[in-house]
Amino acid sequence: MAELPAGAMPAQTHTQSIDERTARGRALRVQQPREQQAIFAPSTNRRDPVEILIEQGEARLPTLLPLRYTRMKASPFAFFRGGAAVMAADLAGTPTTGLRVQACGDCHLLNFGGFATPERRLAFDINDFDETAVAPWEWDLKRLATSFVLATLDILDRQARIDLAQSVARSYRETMARLAGLPLLEAWYGAVLLDNEAKAQEIGIGAAALRKAVGFLTHPAIAPLHHDGGTQPRIEDAPPLVFHETGPEAPAFRAAVEAMYADYLNSLYLAPSVLLERFHLADVAYKVVGIGSVGTLCGVMLLMSGNGEALYLQFKEATRSVLEVHAGASPFSHHGQRVVRGQRLLQAASDILLGYGNGPTGRHIYVRQLRDAKVKPQLETMTPKHFRRYAETCGEVLARAHARTADAVILSAYMGKSTTLDEAIGVFAHAYAKQTESDHAALQQAIKSGRLPDAAQDS
Repeated sequence: MAELPAGAMPAQTHTQSIDERTARGRALRVQQPREQQAIFAPSTNRRDPVEILIEQGEARLPTLLPLRYTRMKASPFAFFRGGAAVMAADLAGTPTTGLRVQACGDCHLLNFGGFATPERRLAFDINDFDETAVAPWEWDLKRLATSFVLATLDILDRQARIDLAQSVARSYRETMARLAGLPLLEAWYGAVLLDNEAKAQEIGIGAAALRKAVGFLTHPAIAPLHHDGGTQPRIEDAPPLVFHETGPEAPAFRAAVEAMYADYLNSLYLAPSVLLERFHLADVAYKVVGIGSVGTLCGVMLLMSGNGEALYLQFKEATRSVLEVHAGASPFSHHGQRVVRGQRLLQAASDILLGYGNGPTGRHIYVRQLRDAKVKPQLETMTPKHFRRYAETCGEVLARAHARTADAVILSAYMGKSTTLDEAIGVFAHAYAKQTESDHAALQQAIKSGRLPDAAQDS
């Protein structure tokens, strides 16, 4: 199959017959045997992972880099979460079929979760798209499978971890086969819904977290008002994670955010922009999030209506996806637009307030609702059974996401009905997890030697 132009959207082959597409998928098994998807062999000139992190840090807020490295040194899985650029460089040297999808780009088990759809139902889906780009489908699948091996290093034995990785691949393969047999519109609109507590608990979401999210659907948050010298509502500081710009730079920062907010409103459809006219921008603060995003410009805006309803919007800096250097540049010159378009392509239902604009110092920004009935999996309380079910659910969701821009018939025909691909992904995931353990040790040594800065504390 001919290579697609770098960064271009995957060709839509659905107007061809089922037989033609099935034949194309099976032919790919000769071009790229499924057994070879197991291969991970670091090149002799593999880049130093610490060097990659330092390079990334050059465009980030220097005061936050120590916090990023401190979070990454906590465990191999924490390193993995922050090291998407490291794995992207390694994945670029692995075998692929040449089939491309709109990829998540940072596909690991904690970048899935529950959130409210515009219809106010709770859905389970991918929920982080900072690195989204058009890239080989295998890259997302291999990163997701590896994340389960690393997240259970101290919980499960070697074979059980490999079995989890295989469960991800098996669920992905079987879901893609089901989607290949559905009418196109039915496959497009399909979603994983959290309809009840039993279903949520099966995939590691506790009853209390689910009830809190359901409550949020009908009882929006009312912001606590602080009357320190006035009546203006103010976001509460919680340093070092939430804090206001202070000193002489504060007015300029506020003005830049107001300009960004106006720019963002212009990126929205008419209906959500009308909705936001019922609120005014009351306050803005920095908000440090995640691991991979630490050091980029992130913050939260507090919007207030006249009757005291609060709406929190999160803004995040969007830089070049870690996949672009290996899979081709994005067709969008604005990286906020890249994130927004990618999210809308991958998610079965997206935030109606998702948009983008230009932020302080010209940085590309995207904006979304903050904690809109958001629920996260609780890894610390998962049993082996729950991990297996969660792995299966993530594999299912990833297949649904990929099928929105790729051809499920071709992909399913390539993967087939046997466990060949599942086993290959399991082998790859175990091998790459070992590499990540080594890279994590290199990070710890770099911090110990002073090559990377360390933060005194985190919370």
